[in-house]
Amino acid sequence: MPMYPFNISFSKTALVLATTAAASMAYASAQAAEVEVLHWWTSGGEARAANVLKELMEAEGYGWEDFAVAGGGGETAMTVLKSRAMSGNPPSAAQIKGPEIQEWGELGLLGELDEVAEAEGWDALLPTTVADVMRHNGSYVAVPVNVHRVNWLWANPEVLAAAGVEMPTTLDELFVAGEAIREAGYIPLAHGGQAWQDATVFESVLLASGGTEFYQRALVELDEEALGSAQMIEALETFKRLRELMDDDMSGRDWNIATSMVINGDAGMQLMGDWAKGEFTAAELTAGEEYLCAAAPGTQDAFTFNIDSLAMFRVEGVEREAQQALARLVLEPTFQEAFNLAKGSIPARPDLDMSEFDTCAQQSLEDFQRTAEEGGLVPSMAHGMAVRADVQGAIFDVVTNYFNSRDMPAEEAARRMVNAAQAAL
Repeated sequence: MPMYPFNISFSKTALVLATTAAASMAYASAQAAEVEVLHWWTSGGEARAANVLKELMEAEGYGWEDFAVAGGGGETAMTVLKSRAMSGNPPSAAQIKGPEIQEWGELGLLGELDEVAEAEGWDALLPTTVADVMRHNGSYVAVPVNVHRVNWLWANPEVLAAAGVEMPTTLDELFVAGEAIREAGYIPLAHGGQAWQDATVFESVLLASGGTEFYQRALVELDEEALGSAQMIEALETFKRLRELMDDDMSGRDWNIATSMVINGDAGMQLMGDWAKGEFTAAELTAGEEYLCAAAPGTQDAFTFNIDSLAMFRVEGVEREAQQALARLVLEPTFQEAFNLAKGSIPARPDLDMSEFDTCAQQSLEDFQRTAEEGGLVPSMAHGMAVRADVQGAIFDVVTNYFNSRDMPAEEAARRMVNAAQAAL
């Protein structure tokens, strides 16, 4: 599941106090031989996936204190984490990803995992794209749990059949199919009116209309010419048109509720990352038969990635021993297979046997490897992999305000994106 933007900047005084207090708290808790793990895997499929790791830790004799914080795709969890870190009592591990790993590393609060990484051969196991995200100043400070593909389209085949349409492969086909689905009496596109969900749809539309090179320039490099271009304006206008395919009750709806609309046959399709597949799996539906998956229309040659990871905070004594065991177990085949089968994602290590995975996951791994070779692999802006949290937040504001505005022209939204980039740089 995705994460909202969050600014983790501390004052130097607060950091010194936090570091000093953390050492004391680590010593006090060292006898517990357990790990406290902060995460926001709380929906049905996600919670089942997280429980796999808990059971593996307990099987090795370590305690697990579950610190699951629901709500907002991680925003609430990050608020709690900042408070805990400033008070000198961070958890053993926390679900942190992308550029925010580097931000926490710069604060000196993350512990190194090089010993376990060398012992387990992480450099050989992990794709370079994945390994680079896990390191700070050359040392591993986080361990990847999975690789999500964000640019997916999910569909209910019975709804498509009732409307007489097939899975759309282009944006034009998406609109045509959507109208047919509406005429058949269904909601064409399930969506939750939350900023990160709006941004998820937007980046897929941008990728489809502009291609990977334009996506990279606009949403990763924050190139002002690209952000203010006619191509950006066209993408924004297409994005806004998608509201016509959504229902009037979408405001504030959680992503998994939107997925359930597709599962239950109330809606035909959903644009969402492959964590949505965890909900289909939890509902005991079969990929390719009872639900359909395909690259978001127009993005077949691209892969927008989102990597879930657990960053490790500085701890001592037996707590560090338990923490190292946690890091080791995360990348072992038992957890990688069980977690990703439940979560809907693909393993972070590509050497595993995928025969137990469904056709959507097998296609995802194939596309990940293919796009990595062909240059179609891009980090998700909407899910914290492309830019700093404050920049992501500024883009979120522009995208969701434009999407929900009755009178903001696309030209104004593009201008605001340029302003956000200028402020960031």
